[in-house]
Amino acid sequence: MPDLTRDAERSRAEKTALRNRLLTSRRALTPSALTSAAVAIQDQALSLVRREDRPLLAAYVPVGREPGGADLVVSLSAHAPVLLPVLLPDNDLDWAAYPSPTPSRLATGPREPLVTGPRGLLEPAGPRLGVTAVARARLVFVPALAVDRRGMRMGRGGGSYDRALARLTGDTFVVALLHDGELVDHVPAEPHDRPVHAAITPGAGLTVFGN
Repeated sequence: MPDLTRDAERSRAEKTALRNRLLTSRRALTPSALTSAAVAIQDQALSLVRREDRPLLAAYVPVGREPGGADLVVSLSAHAPVLLPVLLPDNDLDWAAYPSPTPSRLATGPREPLVTGPRGLLEPAGPRLGVTAVARARLVFVPALAVDRRGMRMGRGGGSYDRALARLTGDTFVVALLHDGELVDHVPAEPHDRPVHAAITPGAGLTVFGN
């Protein structure tokens, strides 16, 4: 009989090592590399959005060196309504709407009401819609530190997105945004980990998995 406790400990140790390596690589990215990556990722993300007739999206506001750039949501919201996550005390995710900018606001950058939440995350200031609101989204963009060729996603370890993804239906297409080098051969997986349908990287564009 397999030792499930030992297997779980091994998986967590492997995840920690992989996270540390990828975070070190992100810290080494130059400002120009981050800008170029954001442009490429947004271009691919918008091409997905344009395939639908203004689908309801769920996305996130990248902070620090997260893929997508600080104006990702401004760009997406010009083409479709967007839900953004709100981190709850138990690490679950509530959701709130991000108002679509007018053309003049889009030209001058983000001016929508975002507030600084836990861990420095940027969140909408509007009404909370509940943890199940994400299930209404047709297209969901999620942050990740790595995704493997099976579509298994590795985040920062809080489990927030694994809970959110478990609430989605089969009609929702989930896409992780990554830097180059973060689409890997293998991500250690635990029973609670949830896969994604595709990933976008600056160099390879959209990669769709077979799950």
